[in-house]
Amino acid sequence: MNIYIVIPAHNEESSIGLTLDSLAKQTLPPKKVVVVNDNSTDNTEDIVEALAEKHHWITLLNSKSSNQHLPGSKIINAFYKGYNLLDEDYDVICKFDADLIFPPNYLEQIAQHFKQNQRLGMAAGFCYIEKNGNWILENLTRKDHIRGALKAYKKDCFTQIGKLKPSMGWDTVDELLAKYYGWEILTDENLHVKHLKPTGISYNKASKHLQGEAMYKMRYGLIITLISAAKLAYKKGRFSLFKDYMAGYFKAKKNNMAYLVSEAEGQFIRNLRWNGMLNKKGAK
Repeated sequence: MNIYIVIPAHNEESSIGLTLDSLAKQTLPPKKVVVVNDNSTDNTEDIVEALAEKHHWITLLNSKSSNQHLPGSKIINAFYKGYNLLDEDYDVICKFDADLIFPPNYLEQIAQHFKQNQRLGMAAGFCYIEKNGNWILENLTRKDHIRGALKAYKKDCFTQIGKLKPSMGWDTVDELLAKYYGWEILTDENLHVKHLKPTGISYNKASKHLQGEAMYKMRYGLIITLISAAKLAYKKGRFSLFKDYMAGYFKAKKNNMAYLVSEAEGQFIRNLRWNGMLNKKGAK
């Protein structure tokens, strides 16, 4: 199974070497890895360049972009620069972050999952973060959601969902569209991936507004957005985030921002969200 990987990287000198080293130690090595060095001002380029000389399957692409922190669009635009360097001879395409350490059997196990289930569209392990010397499950991890840090897509699924959307919420809409088209999603809790820098640690207020915009662009509607924003703010332990999310939603609505999904896809997404919430409520 041919596995291609694209890794957007911005000032990742403390971690990119560890990420690539863990990929080099895989029992099923990747066929190609492209690291997109996006506007780094540290030693990211030198570290990747040295490893690319050592491993023929690593390619370094230096890219210049805005210094503005734009979660979603910035990282996906960088992803596409790397993706466009690749040929079409892949079975699985991965978008990985530059601050992950994978267990040696990670890619082999992911490949096995895809081989065993022809309708499996996306697969991943679980992210763990270090706290007080111990590696614990990252609190944003759920069994029914693959973290944006470690996405792996079957080629046919990746193509059918329209690939990745350059917007905040890309790592939710991809799963919703995969389900819309009848693909299955799998998370393997036995695959523990070390996440060196917790998600969202550097998000500013403008970035948090984008989360609310994403809920609008995914056609959640007001009620589902209210519930989702409240749950997310609660999980992160900050009520102020709820206000930021809702401000972003109403800003997007006022400006008639373009949707990420069609009307039919949006109806499917709302039904899926309602069913998920009602089933959880009924299980209590």
